[in-house]
Amino acid sequence: MRVLHVASEVFPFSRSGGLGDVLAALPVTQARLGAEVTVVSPWYAALSGTPEEVWRGEVPGVGLVWAGEVREGGVRFLFVGLPEFERPGLYHPDDVERFCAFGRAVLPVLQALDLRPDVLHGHDWQAGLVVAHAHLAGWRTAFTIHNLQYQGRWNLAEARGWTGLPDWAFSPEGVEFHGDLNLMKAGLVFAGQVTTVSPTYAREITTPRYGEGLEGLLVRLTLEGRLSGILNGLDQDRWDPRTDPDVLPYADAAGKAANGAALRAEFGLDGAPLLGVVSRLADQKGMDLLIEALPELVDHWNVVVLGGGDPLLTAALTGWAYHPRVAFVSGLNEGLAHRVYAGADAFAMPSRFEPCGLSQMIAMRYGTLPVVRETGGLVDTVPHDVGFQFAEATAGALAAACREARTTFGDTVEWRARLERGMTLDFSWDGPARQYLDLYGKL
Repeated sequence: MRVLHVASEVFPFSRSGGLGDVLAALPVTQARLGAEVTVVSPWYAALSGTPEEVWRGEVPGVGLVWAGEVREGGVRFLFVGLPEFERPGLYHPDDVERFCAFGRAVLPVLQALDLRPDVLHGHDWQAGLVVAHAHLAGWRTAFTIHNLQYQGRWNLAEARGWTGLPDWAFSPEGVEFHGDLNLMKAGLVFAGQVTTVSPTYAREITTPRYGEGLEGLLVRLTLEGRLSGILNGLDQDRWDPRTDPDVLPYADAAGKAANGAALRAEFGLDGAPLLGVVSRLADQKGMDLLIEALPELVDHWNVVVLGGGDPLLTAALTGWAYHPRVAFVSGLNEGLAHRVYAGADAFAMPSRFEPCGLSQMIAMRYGTLPVVRETGGLVDTVPHDVGFQFAEATAGALAAACREARTTFGDTVEWRARLERGMTLDFSWDGPARQYLDLYGKL
């Protein structure tokens, strides 16, 4: 089967979060299972190196476009170069216009290269317009929602000319959404099959609480048999405490203890158990709840937080840096993230919603027990005999779950049993990759 993925980022070339991680692992796994896989993504000016150029030409309505390729892990990575992406960084305020240009350029590039897959699989709103144009060209299409909150909306009167879509598409049944162009909706409307990244999130987004205004359309897709949830996997080679070069390698609780001691020494923390956080600093992730709960948490835990995002949340956490049991590092730091997963005893994820989440899987693989809110992929991945769950998105509920975890930590036998069960869970991509290949078969 010839599969073509389209996404705005793919690790290790470009990455801002979990989307890039998925596009690093899923295509490689599908290729190992026998599929012929290509991944298409923009070439950002910030990327290092130069892909081998395979095409250059004019695309109507877009302008000069070039394409280059890199082959790794049995996958062909095809990068599309556009003037709109020749600036620092990945994402910008005018991204709807930029990804409309990308959305119009992809099919002409593929056609020029005589590359037509059996299935084109778009990921998140940045690929929504590609899915629409592929459907209109008669291609089979799938589309995955990684986070419904981000939809790629822009005033329709201004954005209409950016898309290259026919007039009939600009209706409530098409890409129009409350007077805006909505590129997430474009993917949902035009895809033959739609998935989300966990079964629980697939159910949640059909409700007003989580549907972000699109719940009516998503209910319809469910009734038509076109919406399902396939749980993300984890790159278990990249995230393996036995071989991780950023930590003191270990395979059991005894080896993990050395990493805890190293993390305490790194930040000058005392002997209390460690509660780790590696997260975007955003309301979605419940970081305000964590900050509100800190006065109680520090009575029982050392708290190590790594993350960047909302300036107000960053400032609030910076204000806690004086406390001898709190360590906060702002921004992205891959090596430190690995050390937090390895050195922490428990890992907090108080998300208001969580389409899937990778951090809880990584934490358990590293013997770190998650304290999570009961939502989305956190429900589907954290067993009750490993981690700790709480229902309400409140600081009090988070603090209560952390109290339960701290009490359990005092029972050495029980804690070690939970730790060892977590380290043996299988989150590999083989199962999800096969589910996607089966889904393509429906098309």
